[in-house]
Amino acid sequence: MFLEMAGSPVVMRVLASAFAVAERAGGIVRRVLHSGELGIVEKSGASDLQTKADRMVQRSIIASLSRSFPSITIIAEEDLPVEAVEEDLIESGQAEEVLQKACPAEYSTLREEELVVWVDPLDGTKEYTEGLLDHVTVLIGIAYQGKAVAGVINQPFYNYELGAGAALGRTLWGMLGLGGFGFKLQEVPEGRRIVTTTRSHSNKLVTECVQAMEPHEVIRVGGAGNKIIQLVEGKASAYVFASPGCKKWDTCAPEAILHAVGGRLTDILGCPYRYEADVQHMNSRGVLATLRDHDYYTQHVPPSVRQALSTN
Repeated sequence: MFLEMAGSPVVMRVLASAFAVAERAGGIVRRVLHSGELGIVEKSGASDLQTKADRMVQRSIIASLSRSFPSITIIAEEDLPVEAVEEDLIESGQAEEVLQKACPAEYSTLREEELVVWVDPLDGTKEYTEGLLDHVTVLIGIAYQGKAVAGVINQPFYNYELGAGAALGRTLWGMLGLGGFGFKLQEVPEGRRIVTTTRSHSNKLVTECVQAMEPHEVIRVGGAGNKIIQLVEGKASAYVFASPGCKKWDTCAPEAILHAVGGRLTDILGCPYRYEADVQHMNSRGVLATLRDHDYYTQHVPPSVRQALSTN
């Protein structure tokens, strides 16, 4: 499944490596859970946790990608000390299914040093510690000139509800100009508005904005990656989060995959986020993501929410 293909354009090789690294990361996440030693640390509070899996996966991803592509910029969620990384955490392979695709012409001459990789080693950490395993993802996004152009989402516990013996995990990926892979693109039934929003970071603004969308149903789940999967698999029409809190490493990979299949991810006011290396990490004006009808949702954001978030 994994190989080396030096002749491919750099961005395809980085993406193929990100796929292979994300698969290894998924294995690490499962292994830590099964060990029973989660090593939970509170960062800024009880809803902002870090586990042994967050730390091991981040070291694995950074060390693996840096070894293969020393000139790329990698920005990751966890603030970890620099230390030697065990060889069994290093993934040097590249996914054949990515390398077999033809690189879109506009990205075929990109150089390593032009790419910024945004990493969330474990999106949905709180849910991970609570056993809500389908919410958990590993996110690796690739940006060029401030734009999310490619991304990988690994779901380590996909199929876990099937019980013992089920083959766990899957990897979704996408690239602008190529499309999305590893999932079946589906839409919510015609005429239904289903809004997915935060499970553990809600507040008055979030609730007010969700209700203004006039949803037929509201789903509250953890993880930005998980919410984008809901959009592309027809479980939700819009991801609405009218509050700061989400970061660039939460949205870069999901945005790339969503945009690759014709969706949109913006701030709550409908403006795009930027992913240059020097941008602020916080998505300070919330997140609005849709597969279709983005304008409907931006037009229904209440004036009070617009005013509150436009000052950020």
